[in-house]
Amino acid sequence: MSTLPQRFADVEALEAFMSEPTPGLVADLARVDGDIIVLGVAGKMGPTLARMAKRAAPERRVIGVARFSEPGLRESLQRHGIECIACDLLDRAALQRLPNVADGVRNCVFMAGHKFGATGNASLTWMMNVGVPMMVADTFREMRIVAFSTACVYPFVPVTGPGASESTPATPPPGDYANSCVGRERMFEYGSAKYGTPGRLVRLSYAIDMRYGVLHDVARNVLEGKTIDLTMGHADVIWQGDANEQSLRLLAHCTAPTTPINVTGPQHTSIRWLAGEFGQRFGRAPVFTGREAETAWLEDTRAAQELFGAPRVPLETMIDWVADWVQRGGASLNKPTHFSTRDGKY
Repeated sequence: MSTLPQRFADVEALEAFMSEPTPGLVADLARVDGDIIVLGVAGKMGPTLARMAKRAAPERRVIGVARFSEPGLRESLQRHGIECIACDLLDRAALQRLPNVADGVRNCVFMAGHKFGATGNASLTWMMNVGVPMMVADTFREMRIVAFSTACVYPFVPVTGPGASESTPATPPPGDYANSCVGRERMFEYGSAKYGTPGRLVRLSYAIDMRYGVLHDVARNVLEGKTIDLTMGHADVIWQGDANEQSLRLLAHCTAPTTPINVTGPQHTSIRWLAGEFGQRFGRAPVFTGREAETAWLEDTRAAQELFGAPRVPLETMIDWVADWVQRGGASLNKPTHFSTRDGKY
């Protein structure tokens, strides 16, 4: 396993490092039988998660499922040994034709969902975030299911505290997105209880890549002299490779019935402080508006740290990487996180 690089020359180098498996992941996947299917593989995290799984267990089939509307993504995944199947997960019949336990597939990673545009298309949001999980929980009932969720299922908690733990009731602020995410968890909980399906619910908070994420958004705003809204004054972040690694390792740590686990970095990050760090690196002062609220979406990750230890990539390293990437004009996915949103309207 390589040491942490000083910088990333290009997207190829970035994705190669992000998909590098740890010895812990290799050991945990060796404890579970069967091939792996990734539903919703075409999102921001899916491609490197699938590549990481294949590199950690090269003898296994890793099957990526999505509509594959992005040009070149399917071919890229196939070059890295991922079997790709085009499928609209809203189509129950198509979902039922996907490889299953009878084909040797015993592990499902569910990554599909709908967030941005939720306010303008509530019915699609609820169908993607609740209806599809219901169908997946039924169709893949004989597999282990690790399903991606979000910290948005929690209420806002004090920024001075440890964050919401897995025992904090899932009672989010108003908004179709956050509440439909609670519905997603409920569907997997129902299926797990009904069929005895082992699983985990990954309550992820802000995975970081050089091309998107809270750090990318703040860095670009500082570099371009744009105003940074401090209303949501704190956020939790984790390196995308660490988030993918922990999520894949959860296949060896499933429970029946399924249970949630918080996945993010170990410390709560002040947006004001973060902007100041980028300002020092760029040689320019950040521009702010608003005042920090006393609460935010923050998570307590002690349970994950007991299982996996601290994430491999510390916050300071992520800041250095993002600053270098953004200052050099590195590629951007142009998908803002809207981390400052507090009214639930995405």
